[in-house]
Amino acid sequence: MSRARPAARARSGRSRRPAPIRPVLPLWAGVVVAALGGLALDASFPSLGIWALAPLAVILSLISLIGRRAGGALLVGLAFGAAFWFPHIDWAASFLGDNAQAWLPWVALAGLQTVFTGLGAIPIALAYGWFRGGRWARLVALPLLIGALWTARELIMGNWPYGGFAWGRIGMSQSESPLAHVASWVGVSGLTFLIVAFCAAAIELVRLRSWRVSSFAPAVAVAAVLLVVPQWQTAPAGTLRVGAVQGNGPTAYFDEREDWAILESQLDASEPLKDERVDLVVWPEGGVDYDPLREPSTALELSAAARSYGAPILMNTASEKGDEVFNTSMLWTAEGAAVAGGLQTHAKRHPVPFGEYVPERAFFEAIVPDLIGMIGREYTPGTDAPVVDVGDTVVGLAICFDVISDDLIREGAEDGAQVYMFQTNNADFRGTDENLQQLAFARMRAIETGRTVVNLSTVGTSQIMAPDGTMVSALGVDQAGLLVGEVELREGLTPGVVLGPWVQLVLLWGSVLGLALVAILHFTRRRPARRPAARGRPAARPRRSDADRVAAMFR
Repeated sequence: MSRARPAARARSGRSRRPAPIRPVLPLWAGVVVAALGGLALDASFPSLGIWALAPLAVILSLISLIGRRAGGALLVGLAFGAAFWFPHIDWAASFLGDNAQAWLPWVALAGLQTVFTGLGAIPIALAYGWFRGGRWARLVALPLLIGALWTARELIMGNWPYGGFAWGRIGMSQSESPLAHVASWVGVSGLTFLIVAFCAAAIELVRLRSWRVSSFAPAVAVAAVLLVVPQWQTAPAGTLRVGAVQGNGPTAYFDEREDWAILESQLDASEPLKDERVDLVVWPEGGVDYDPLREPSTALELSAAARSYGAPILMNTASEKGDEVFNTSMLWTAEGAAVAGGLQTHAKRHPVPFGEYVPERAFFEAIVPDLIGMIGREYTPGTDAPVVDVGDTVVGLAICFDVISDDLIREGAEDGAQVYMFQTNNADFRGTDENLQQLAFARMRAIETGRTVVNLSTVGTSQIMAPDGTMVSALGVDQAGLLVGEVELREGLTPGVVLGPWVQLVLLWGSVLGLALVAILHFTRRRPARRPAARGRPAARPRRSDADRVAAMFR
């Protein structure tokens, strides 16, 4: 008898699976904390722009997910997503003007992003529930997995469906923070990963209650990378004198306007350039009413303007090619389209779904015919390179929302862009945070690529930003004016540009493989041995009601 007991205890110890971790917060409190995290994340973006709230938002979200099963994780994830997305993109409700159904695009987009955010919370909660390991595994491996899973959710939401909507990335919230320079090394996705990994490591420190100096090493190491690593320095390559013109014309989709009113507003605001010496004149997206390749009088006006400025005009309009319509930027010279080598153009690579085209129009028109009928535009995605040559200078381009496309910005840099010109039309979103959010994304691109960025809007705010993201000059909202100055040119690729796609691939597939490995280790552990009932009979498992099963799912 005395020998059998230790053996039985040993067998029981080998077969016992660790008890499931319990939630840090009860479900009701988890929902509240997650919602507070979503509001904090929104406040980290402009117009408030309190960048330090982004890590706090991540911490609140992760705390609400620890110990949750799939149902509970979905619920708190939805709370976090709704509290973030609905205020974050409330400007979408102004796109259709005063129409009674104008709120539908906002609710549809914010609601879809909320659902994706909630679904993406489930793998994070499962990683916490399935992960088992010692102190160092929890301080190092678990935070890396959580950071990768969060970043993978951002990558998926930023690419799918219909090209995705990458408007809520943690890294993009840091354009004015001391952490932004890290993007020049690992890209915006890499910055997201490091911030979330730091937050997860800090949480594990508290959960473990391990206050040894060595336990702080992982979190301190990530913090050091975020705070100490300087921006990668690209090489100076001269200057380009630019005149960027904000015409403040009637460029909103539903603005009432007379013929050529937009072009006239640009010409009026550009008048002082006749007495300036510039190498390039830049007009915003939609700065010309009609396609000069089809409308001769527009072509004559542009050629005369370029002649009077003594410089080509980088302008934008809707252009037709056969049955297709493109959102096109053109480098228009005094000779117009008849220039050596042909007219240089770039068509918007990613037209905005339900704004610049309607995917599966027949299907959605059957659901909301009046709303879809208001969207008459059907832009085709462009395929030409996002650069134009201005003399010996290569200018990189991105039109409006294309600024959030990592691939397009990277393509411009790899094609030799020495400076970026971002043309946008924010007239549909006057008086909202949309322009300021987009401006922050443009600033992150300056830092990530090590290039000067001219971000030019039809109605403001427009800015010239140095390669380190600092503002050089600006024009406010709803005012006509121009920015004139020498902008610095830079050469060389940052690690953020070169390694950025590899960082994204590693984080995306690493999160999948990491979660799969954690799941395999979790489910292959031997189940705990059942204690026999009296006289060796197997113990009866208590029966649970359906209500008990549902409640367990939402723990």
